[in-house]
Amino acid sequence: MPVRRLPLADCLGLVLAEDLVAPISLPPFDNSAMDGYAVRAADVAGASAAEPVELPVADDIPAGRVDLVPLRPGTAQRIMTGAALPAGADAIVQVEHTDGDTELVTVFAPAADGLHVRRAASDVAAGARVLAAGQRLGPAQLGLAAALGCRELPVRRRPRVLVLSTGSELVEPGEPLRPGQIYESNGVMLAAAVREVGGEAELLRFVPDDVAAFHATIAGHLADADVVITSGGVSAGAYEVVKDAFTGRGVEFVKIAMQPGAPQGSGRYEGVPVVTLPGNPVSAHVSFEVFVRPALRAAMGHRVTDRPTAVARITAAITSPAGRRQYRRGAYDPSSGRVVTPVGGPGSHLLSSLAIADCLIELPEDVTAVGVGDEVTVILLEG
Repeated sequence: MPVRRLPLADCLGLVLAEDLVAPISLPPFDNSAMDGYAVRAADVAGASAAEPVELPVADDIPAGRVDLVPLRPGTAQRIMTGAALPAGADAIVQVEHTDGDTELVTVFAPAADGLHVRRAASDVAAGARVLAAGQRLGPAQLGLAAALGCRELPVRRRPRVLVLSTGSELVEPGEPLRPGQIYESNGVMLAAAVREVGGEAELLRFVPDDVAAFHATIAGHLADADVVITSGGVSAGAYEVVKDAFTGRGVEFVKIAMQPGAPQGSGRYEGVPVVTLPGNPVSAHVSFEVFVRPALRAAMGHRVTDRPTAVARITAAITSPAGRRQYRRGAYDPSSGRVVTPVGGPGSHLLSSLAIADCLIELPEDVTAVGVGDEVTVILLEG
């Protein structure tokens, strides 16, 4: 994706496009790590509970004060956490080791040179690379950028994804169902998946099962789209509108050796990248996870594009068709010796099992069965 300079508030979850070099040091000045008194260590070297040292309090230094007065020998200045250290001071006596007086403070403990002093550049030195290009920007990274005085950062912008939901049998949730109709769910699910990755999703629902109407409906939305994702209409039936509309127009349709999600398509339509996913909800979701999510993360500049994986022992025997890579829903439990329990069957319509699963059990093409206790690879969908 193109690079944009965005305000920090809009950068969460995006990827830094250029190294961030510190324009200033952190801290930018010596400052106090405690509420207490700025002193010369030599003036309180002999202080104890039995023989305290008394020092006149010559000044007050709240955090943010800039007109500092140098500390004279034999005096103290009351100081707050984060306030700049006055010239001449080399230690902080925390307030708990004093009587807290504001005119003549009694000190009951010594303070070694540098005690409770945060030295300038002890965190970051000006000119140092603090964030590398390709790093995802989370709360901590944005906090660091703000502390360095950055108002905006160069980032890879979010991809704009047009999500199309086709099918004359689909009805908006909340409306009454007639015989032969079902509620539309793929569009909501895929748009949410795009947003979870970090993209911007525009959901175009109830695209008609008519080629001319299909082209007319999406024509006004292509100009703002980086990617088009469709669901349904790609199989071998008589009313496969997506396949009919895109065939011969830059999109190739194939069958993938996987279960669920065999019928797929990809290419470019009117110059815009297109991915066509199957209509069954589990097939659409699994296909998005396997093919689309990594591509969107790569487009955004992420270093790691795939979900994390783990090896687990399976708690139930399952089978898989020969020559196909199968993705079964599962519940992963790392606390019990890394085990995974299959959830639901292999059917591509079993949306309820997908909703409670936190991983996908991946069985390669040459594996037709696994038994209880066998090790399998799981793709972690959460965390």
